[in-house]
Amino acid sequence: MSSHHLTIRTATTMDDTALAELDHAVWSTLHAVAPQPPEGRPFFDEAHTPEQHLVAELDGRLVGYVRQVPPTPLRSNAHVRQIQGLGVLPDARGLGVGDALIEAACEAARAAGARKMTLRVLAHNGPARRLYERRGFTVDGILPGEFLLDGAYVDDVWMGRSLTA
Repeated sequence: MSSHHLTIRTATTMDDTALAELDHAVWSTLHAVAPQPPEGRPFFDEAHTPEQHLVAELDGRLVGYVRQVPPTPLRSNAHVRQIQGLGVLPDARGLGVGDALIEAACEAARAAGARKMTLRVLAHNGPARRLYERRGFTVDGILPGEFLLDGAYVDDVWMGRSLTA
């Protein structure tokens, strides 16, 4: 990675078009359970705001994002954050972008007082599962056959990582 300059920062409204294009480019049933959004739709909306997203710029080009939010509005769950979206352009994969985004999301959550980070990943998404395991996430539970994708039932894997210590 030494030949590339990677920057992680909070998203801004100016990133909307680039993030929408990135999100459309990386969509796959390997990780998505909802239909592919149409091209040209906005990335940000009332439920998905710039402040919830960190973006990765590699040599000045936006190549990835991560979204981390409280998983519920409950006060009793306020110490937990959840990754609810991660995307890296194919030509930027293998350069540490995903690792850096996850670490930055965990650090931002820790700075906001969170003690735990969780996420959900489809069982058949080996590359993402390996990435999360490399970053210290372990399996908290599995919902067998939770989704029907491309004619096959796929398990939903819940993973978590402590942000303390």
